[in-house]
Amino acid sequence: MLPSPLKAIQESRMLSAPAAQRSTSPAAASAAAEYLTFRLGQEEYGIDILRVQEIRSYEQPTRMAHAPEFIKGVIDLRGVIVPIVDLRLKLGCAQAEYTDFTVVIILNVGGTVLGAVVDAVADVVALQAETIKPAPQFQGQVDASFVRGIATVDGRMLIVMDIESLLSGAEMGLVQQAAATA
Repeated sequence: MLPSPLKAIQESRMLSAPAAQRSTSPAAASAAAEYLTFRLGQEEYGIDILRVQEIRSYEQPTRMAHAPEFIKGVIDLRGVIVPIVDLRLKLGCAQAEYTDFTVVIILNVGGTVLGAVVDAVADVVALQAETIKPAPQFQGQVDASFVRGIATVDGRMLIVMDIESLLSGAEMGLVQQAAATA
């Protein structure tokens, strides 16, 4: 059984094209965006729904030799070799336990298809651009370059991620190399 947000993603994609055509101004169309929300440890994150291709239950990937710990390996997704990145390890979460709720979000990041392991998928939310506040700066103590901003949704904090900024150019090269050598 697929997680319930997958149905919301599919419905969102079916409805988004006609809604964009009905929009009266370009500013109105760009003012709101939809985000898939997911949990990593105790925190809730959001990622642009347009980057998401699908949500899959976690399956053990094939490990790649000499890969960093956060690159769990690769899977064969309908004939396409997809590198799997554990976001919990990449972001330094205290624990990275694999449970029945652990899922892989298949993403398209800069033309590269990759899977992101997360603790659980929560929901799809629409956020107006003005509701996303800038992330606080910590004078080099915390790397927040991948944080687009912080939003409050139904009384809870949501860290809005810029997935393309999360992986450095060298790390993206490793991800692409893992896919090519598998």
